[in-house]
Amino acid sequence: MAIARVEASEVERAVEAALENCEHAVLAVSGGLDSMALLTAAARLPAAKQRTLVVATFDHGTGEAAGRAAALVSRYARHCGIPCVTGRASPVGTKEEEWRRGRWTFLRQIASERGGSVVTAHTVDDQIETVFMRILRDSGARGLAGLYAESEIVRPFLGIGRANLDAYARVLHVPFVQDPSNLDRRHLRNRIRLDILPSIVSRNPDFPDELLALAREAATWRRSLEDIAGAVEGVSEQGGALRISRSSLKGYDAESLRVLWPALAARASVVMDRRGTHRAAQFTISGATGGTIQLSGGVEILMRRDHMLLRRWRVPASAPMQQSQIST
Repeated sequence: MAIARVEASEVERAVEAALENCEHAVLAVSGGLDSMALLTAAARLPAAKQRTLVVATFDHGTGEAAGRAAALVSRYARHCGIPCVTGRASPVGTKEEEWRRGRWTFLRQIASERGGSVVTAHTVDDQIETVFMRILRDSGARGLAGLYAESEIVRPFLGIGRANLDAYARVLHVPFVQDPSNLDRRHLRNRIRLDILPSIVSRNPDFPDELLALAREAATWRRSLEDIAGAVEGVSEQGGALRISRSSLKGYDAESLRVLWPALAARASVVMDRRGTHRAAQFTISGATGGTIQLSGGVEILMRRDHMLLRRWRVPASAPMQQSQIST
């Protein structure tokens, strides 16, 4: 994949522009090359801006490599003069998805405590891999937007390639840890990155640009849909449930409801898969008052006389977190 070389100043300008409107920023740094480049670029911002930053790193507790990465982030943040908060998870009985959920719970907790935004080092390569992976998983148009979807997460490097950050890190001698799990082909994303995408690109060099164009169209469509879904009367309730007026959904056919339901579910922080979307649409049309359907991910929809209630009936497990440690 041919990506133009980006000078150090361009990487730093991307970070400066992304953080310009952030009153406080929580830099999510794993110790890998991309996030350490983010930390380095942020540390070269004007001193006044640096004082609004904090680094957050999460030790998944999966072994020596994870511990080394967290320790490196803490030392390097101290070297850069930026406070670092470390969260740790117990590895007992946890899986990859639970580690991911635990990490994001930790990051959002730190951001909430400091009134700031989470800043990640996702690159254009991450976006390409994400969109391709969602195609393989038969995601709808909403999911195909990938990292282009509107979010409270700040991503300075979505226009910059991984190879460019590698060049930046080499020039400035940025330390980083190579995560051995990134070479484990048991994970779908690694197979996509290491094998599938390179094979496709060797035959169709324009394929990454085609995926990005698709994602941009999906993001535009998603924004339009959010406006339409906003007209549906929904009230958030205690525990994250969403009460949706039945009269607001009256008149929509099954196809329209299959488009609307994922947007409505997002208000309750629920991601609805294709099967769940189809079942929700059919239940909206033909479900009887007092009826209930259960969807994947521990989610259910209840039919009441004047409203439908979307809620979790089973709270997803999170990786247990130990108390955070702050270093300055």
